[in-house]
Amino acid sequence: MTRFNTNQWLALVLALVAAAYLAMAWQIPNFPLPRPVDSDMFPKVLGVSLLLLSACLFFERPGPVAGADQIDQTETQGPLLLTPWARVIVTAIAIAAYAFLLVPLGFVLASTLLCVGLTAYYGYRRHGVNLATSLGVVLALYLTMTRVMDVYLPTGVLPF
Repeated sequence: MTRFNTNQWLALVLALVAAAYLAMAWQIPNFPLPRPVDSDMFPKVLGVSLLLLSACLFFERPGPVAGADQIDQTETQGPLLLTPWARVIVTAIAIAAYAFLLVPLGFVLASTLLCVGLTAYYGYRRHGVNLATSLGVVLALYLTMTRVMDVYLPTGVLPF
């Protein structure tokens, strides 16, 4: 019997999560009105997609990772806020701040602030392009979800 590699172990764990998610998705009741897309459709599609992706991950052959045995000393010797673990912590704090600011500031402002702040933190320096892109994507998501899908998103300080 062969030993599983890391991708295969991760694929098995993801497949178990997908199977549990699909089992819960099949428990969502159908509404009595006939509709082409019911409330249980998205969770089922998401669960099947995760199951298929975990199968793809299981059969993917892992390639050699360049420099996997070496630690880059330049990354660990730099400023504290730019070390790899500090970036993970700063990103987690930014997401937590986003969750707390979502209702008071609203979806558009909080999401734009998160996108602009994290991309600037990770080194993107064209702030005008960053702001325009972030605001465009966030506004497109906001208008699609509120106008087309009738999903309530907090407006915050903005009047729309």
